[in-house]
Amino acid sequence: MVYRKQVEIKGQKYWYLFHTVRHGEKYLKKSKYIGKELPENINEIEKEFLDEVKMGKQEVSKEIRELAESLHPYERKVLPFLKDNKSLREIVKASKMKEIEVMRALQWLENKNIISIKKELKEIISLGKNGKDYLEKGMPEKRFLKAIDGTTHIEKIRQKAGLEKDEVNVCLGILRKKAAIEIKEGMNIKITEQGKKLLQKPSFEELFLKQLPIESKNLTQEQKYAFNELKKRKDIIKTDIVTERTVELKEIYDDLIKAKVSFKNIIDELSPEIIKNESWKNKSFRRYDIKINVPSISGGRRHFVNEAVQYIKRVWLEMGFKEMKGPLLQTSFWNFDALFTAQDHPAREMQDTFFIKNPEKGKLPDKKIVEGVKNVHENGFKTGSLGWRYKWSPEIAMKNVLRTHTTVLSARTIAALKKEDLPAKFFTVGKCFRNETVDWSHLFELCQVEGIVIDPEVNFKNLVGYLTEFYKKLGYPKVRIRPAYFPYTEMSAEVDVFHPVRKEWIELGGSGIFRPEVVKPLLGVEVPVLAWGLGMERAISMYYNISDIRDLYRNDLKQSREIKTWLK
Repeated sequence: MVYRKQVEIKGQKYWYLFHTVRHGEKYLKKSKYIGKELPENINEIEKEFLDEVKMGKQEVSKEIRELAESLHPYERKVLPFLKDNKSLREIVKASKMKEIEVMRALQWLENKNIISIKKELKEIISLGKNGKDYLEKGMPEKRFLKAIDGTTHIEKIRQKAGLEKDEVNVCLGILRKKAAIEIKEGMNIKITEQGKKLLQKPSFEELFLKQLPIESKNLTQEQKYAFNELKKRKDIIKTDIVTERTVELKEIYDDLIKAKVSFKNIIDELSPEIIKNESWKNKSFRRYDIKINVPSISGGRRHFVNEAVQYIKRVWLEMGFKEMKGPLLQTSFWNFDALFTAQDHPAREMQDTFFIKNPEKGKLPDKKIVEGVKNVHENGFKTGSLGWRYKWSPEIAMKNVLRTHTTVLSARTIAALKKEDLPAKFFTVGKCFRNETVDWSHLFELCQVEGIVIDPEVNFKNLVGYLTEFYKKLGYPKVRIRPAYFPYTEMSAEVDVFHPVRKEWIELGGSGIFRPEVVKPLLGVEVPVLAWGLGMERAISMYYNISDIRDLYRNDLKQSREIKTWLK
């Protein structure tokens, strides 16, 4: 018997419910705190407490109780119907829940290992658009026969039966085949004795429509005949391949049902109203299920290539470099001539360069710079060089191109400096364009990491130091600098890094010290300029484990969501 008692604790009075139960030869007292004041629904609370005490006698395991307390309302509602109903359709009908609610409940119960869901593909025959209409109004041929009164004109039959013209044509073919009508002169129709017999009982087709939906493999001979006849006609029946779901119960299901855990005192969802009216008191909250399957949410993020670009920019900025910028469209003067590339050099040909048709030519810079570049090409200027020893053409230098390298920005930046600006150092991460055939290792549009240091005190060791530090920050601790040739640097060097996974050296760019023929016409004085142009795509492809360089720019949403974040 449950009884109430007010207990005084440290000068405060509290209401409790008590119940004494026998446990072997001993008696145990069970209690439940209900508050400082008696709740209005005290009778309900007492009944629930009594149920809990009885449950305690059955010694419900902690695992079962916690499992029960984690069930969603959909799961709790559907659980009792699973014993006698195995298919999704049967469970929906028995529980009177929506199909989507039942489906979610079953998926969650499967996640908790209470049931397993078996899926089987089945071919189901069901009513089409016209089939639903005919099931309600009757088959067109039956309505046709019923509309015949003696000998009746076909138009009067059509109107009386409420048929469309195409339905009338179908009826004529079917009923003539069954010898149910005679067609007289002037399209007057008379019903035969056979036709009168057809009116007295439902046809195979009518019976079949009433039996749908049905699985195709379970058809009887009569049903197969009706199916073959009806599928020749428009929108009466349809066949669909559907996934049939059936439920198998696990052992824990019986333990859960036998436990009869009460859910009346469980709050499923906290709301402002529950907090305001304090109805949460003396109740517990549904356990949070951390194992439940939830939809995958893809948060907003930059494209992974842009993530890498931002990181590379930050590396150079942290090393004290300033970012240099410039247009993608450049004159040949800045792209080639200022970098001491002869006007008959093969790199200028259409095979390597995108020349612009409109506007075909651009403007040359300040006359002093143009004269310096012209002289260095023709006779070496004041550098001690002989130059290329040909007649330099301003017309060729004015041709517009899509920049073939970001080194063009280095040339323009040097030309804008004054002696008092030194020392200075700049970088850029920018696009350049080459007339390449696109394949797994080549693109016609690519990014280059460019850098220059203009300082009277620097030398080749400083160049090695900058490059080593940059690639260390990109995750390549081993860097190798080896001799090479580039037309506008001397000394020149290739930059390799050791790939920690592949265990091999990978070439990633070129570097060197600009020749006097580049620096003196642009800056006016001869100063050491460290320079490098590094391929970005190959370096970041290795980080992302991408073997085909084209995959960097596929703009595949799935790839962008799943690829790892750039973290170094």
